[in-house]
Formats: sequence, C-alpha cells, structure tokens
Amino acid sequence: MTNSRKVSVIVLSISLLIIVLSVAYTTWLSHKLAIEEHKKIEIWAEATRQFLLADENTDIDFVTSIIEGNTTIPVYMVDAEGQLLISRNAKDKMPSIESLSGPIEVKISDTITQYIYYDESTLLYQLHYVPYIQFALIFVFIGIAILIIYVSNRSEQNHVWAGLCKETAHQLGTPISSLNAWEELLSQRYPQDEYLPQMRKDIERLQAVADRFSKIGSKPELIPTDIIPALERTLVYMRSRISNKVEINNSWQQDTSNKIPVLLNEPLFTWVIENVIKNAVDAMNGKGTITFALIEEGKYIYIDITDTGKGISRRRRNSIFQPGYTTKQRGWGLGLSLSKRIIEDYHRGKLFVQSSQMGVGTTFRIVLKKAVNS
Repeated sequence: MTNSRKVSVIVLSISLLIIVLSVAYTTWLSHKLAIEEHKKIEIWAEATRQFLLADENTDIDFVTSIIEGNTTIPVYMVDAEGQLLISRNAKDKMPSIESLSGPIEVKISDTITQYIYYDESTLLYQLHYVPYIQFALIFVFIGIAILIIYVSNRSEQNHVWAGLCKETAHQLGTPISSLNAWEELLSQRYPQDEYLPQMRKDIERLQAVADRFSKIGSKPELIPTDIIPALERTLVYMRSRISNKVEINNSWQQDTSNKIPVLLNEPLFTWVIENVIKNAVDAMNGKGTITFALIEEGKYIYIDITDTGKGISRRRRNSIFQPGYTTKQRGWGLGLSLSKRIIEDYHRGKLFVQSSQMGVGTTFRIVLKKAVNS
C-alpha cells in the first residue's frame, strides 16, 4: 500500500470514528434532554391543573410563572374527545396526536380529565440534525484532504517523471553526438559500405528516443494530424522490429479523401503505440495476432488494439498502469504508465483496458478528440 493510500485510510478511519462518537454522544444528549423536557411538562401540567382549580382566594402567581416559563416546548391540552382546549408555543393547527409525546393526564375532577400532549422543543429538534451536519462536514473534509493528498502526490510524481526523462535525454545526448561523428567519419572513409545506412537509421532512432524523453514534463506542441497515416507509419516501423511470428493487422481502409485530423504530438503518440504493441507481444510470448481498429463516434475517435495474449485479470487492470508494475523479470514497468500519461495529460484523451478475457486476449482502447476543424 502506497503512503498516500495509507494516509487516506488513516484519515477516513479517524473521521468515521469521530462520526460514530459524535452520533453516540448526540443521541445520548438528545435522550437526556428529552427526559428533562418530559419532567418540565409534568410540572407544567400540574401548574395548569392548579391554575384551573384556583378560586379568587388562591395565590396563582407561582403557578402562573411556571406556565409562562415554558417558552420553547409546544404543548396542547385536549379533552377526553381529543378536542383542543388550549395550546402554548404551538402552531395554529394541532399536529396529529400520533406525532406528539404524551399524554399526561390532568384530572380536574372525578368526572373531568384532560390530557396534555407536547412536541419537541426547537433545541431538541435541531439537536437531531447535528450528527448529519457533522457527517456532511467531515466528509467534505475527507474529500478535500484526499484531493490535496492526490494532487500533491500527482505533482510529486510528475516532477520525478519529468526530471528522470530529461536526465535520460541529457545522458543520451553525449553518446549520440559521438555516434554521429563516428558515422560521418566512416561514411567518408567507406562511402560504399552497405551497413552504414542502417547505422544512420539506428542513430536517428536513438535521436528520436532522446527527443521523446526531452518532451516529457514540457507542454508538447499538438498539431492537427491525419490519424490513419500516423498509425500506419508506426505499424510499418514496428512490423520490421518484432518477431515474424507476430502478425499486426488493421481493420480500416485508407480513404485519402476522408481524413480524420486529431491534435497530436506524433513522436509521443508513436511512443504510446509502440509501448502498447510491445506489451501485447510480451503478453503473447512472441507469437500471435495484434489487430488495430478505428472507430469514429461524434467528435471522438476510438483506437482499439486487440491481442491474442494471456489476458489480464480484473483486479490487475488498474495496476498495470502504475509505475514499476511488471510481470517480466527484466524491465522497469514504465511503458504503460508513461503511455497513459502521454495520452491523458498531454493529449487530454483516455487510455484503458476496454476488455480482457483470460487465455483469450486483451483490448486496449485509446480515446482522442478530433481536431476542431474536422
């Protein structure tokens, strides 16, 4: 488990503990307050009974002060038939009796009994909502904390990626310059040598790799590019550099009158296609078929790359894009991670596993937006 995930789990656990304790304490407090209010209403009911039984010689100042002292709890006095007699702190219309607490009997005489019902005070009513408010606030806090952790971690990873790639490009620069000098010297001495053109191609290839690395971390220039020729150029290059037991097919037919312009940085996009193909070749153990399909849908295009490899289990489908994840004994596990960043961060597209079946194969999907002028 990564450090960011550990922090997220700790923050979530602490927050849930706070919520549980808060709800428990608020529930206990509400219960205590409800008991206190019930006692107050019993006293209020007795004061009301004394007030109704008082005559002109009875001092009612004390009972009046008790009755008037209730300024927060809605109370309703009804007769035996349920008809409202008096109310206090209440709305104009009495709620249904089932929604009220009580009744508390007020025995006026041997033949007359009245009943008092009461509702929760405003304070008790509001107290019930405190846990929900706390719940919402804590989850907002959790969301903000996780977002900050994610953004911070992402920014740190991007910084590491950019630094690593630029340093790689820098380190490649010196031997490439040396190889260029040697190739020029050999061309002058042995102009008819049949291997020199191939050497020149390999040096140009190294230069292209260094150029790709140098672009990571900088905002690449995206140019409207016809997607099918761009794919074809990559496939032609890769067919000559993988096992002849691997067949690369495509399901489109190039129509020169129907161009599909997409905003691309072709060197970086080509890198992505190469990485996906290499990953497919590894999944097929160097023998099988890779099929490319292009789908147009509105303002988007979908590039599906399907192999006949061993497949990817559902629980691994997100892990394969994490830096360092690899099933090979050799390799850094950076290809798919870097490819996802190139597509999603630089081209504002998507790269994901569209489908996979163990022992049958896997389909990777690239989603790109068409150029505006298309």
